[in-house]
Amino acid sequence: MPPQMTFMDHGAGGTPDVFTKATGAVPVPKADEVLIRVLATGVNRPDVAQRQGTYPPPPGASQICGLEAAGEVVAVGADAARWAVGDRVCALTNGGAYAEYVTAPATQCLPWPDGYDAIRAAALPETYFTVWANLFGHGRLAAGESMLVHGGTSGIGVTAIQLAHAFGATAYATAGSAEKVAECLRFGATAAFDYKTQDWVAELQAATGKRGVDVVLDMVGAPYFPQNLRCLAMDGRLVLIAFLHGSLAEKVELRHIMMRRLTVTGSTMRPRTTAQKAAIAAELEARVWPLLAKGQAGPHIHTVFPLAEVAAAHRLMESSAHVGKIMLKVAD
Repeated sequence: MPPQMTFMDHGAGGTPDVFTKATGAVPVPKADEVLIRVLATGVNRPDVAQRQGTYPPPPGASQICGLEAAGEVVAVGADAARWAVGDRVCALTNGGAYAEYVTAPATQCLPWPDGYDAIRAAALPETYFTVWANLFGHGRLAAGESMLVHGGTSGIGVTAIQLAHAFGATAYATAGSAEKVAECLRFGATAAFDYKTQDWVAELQAATGKRGVDVVLDMVGAPYFPQNLRCLAMDGRLVLIAFLHGSLAEKVELRHIMMRRLTVTGSTMRPRTTAQKAAIAAELEARVWPLLAKGQAGPHIHTVFPLAEVAAAHRLMESSAHVGKIMLKVAD
């Protein structure tokens, strides 16, 4: 291994153009970590927020962007017994994946699903950990129930639709164009609604016979909070995973929560402990990885950029013109 590596540095933050190619020391894995030679990494909304300065890394985490990677294990910590040098893994990292090498806790690594290459494997961790923990964990979505996800053609949205469908639930989604509505249907949604041209609350109520859905997975935030409550069935659960359009909800009718016994919850992934992320990884490997191997679900790759073109990848992410995942190729 070389002592130095190339990574993309966002410095003090700002627009996508702040990224510059930089050189630094190859990280050294701790006892419970592995060192991965990165072949590919994904671009996610938290990366954009970190670059903008609104989502700083937790204490002790790498200051480099990048929360997921796929590659080859090149060094193993003393307590990372599962993995060996040469293993191909994908990992939910704590940061640092916009680089040639990254460390990750061994328990946050998973094998590449059968038939996957580096790009597809790297597209899994951030969205699959997030959807599994929130839709099926906090949201308790079960077979025979129904759910609504906003941003149905985002990486999160595609994953939520596919996994809900795979586990016997009915999926609904919102999206920003007729073309994206059609994509949601292709991924397995029973119905999808164009939030720019349709009253999606009324459309959902009509589609569910005025019952509503059991779970809403929301990344929009404050503007949708009142409507989300109206969309929920008795004992429904609203799960908040981001607030892309604001976090301060005003003039919310609280009677909906009381009269229909609603639960409002939410979470972020990055601050969770290694043990908590390890538990999610174990559930994914046991319950979801077999589906991926059979082709019953899986990431939709919109575009792959070279690592050096990360600024273009971030501009695409901010435009919301993509469907599925935006990826960065780091090495062959």
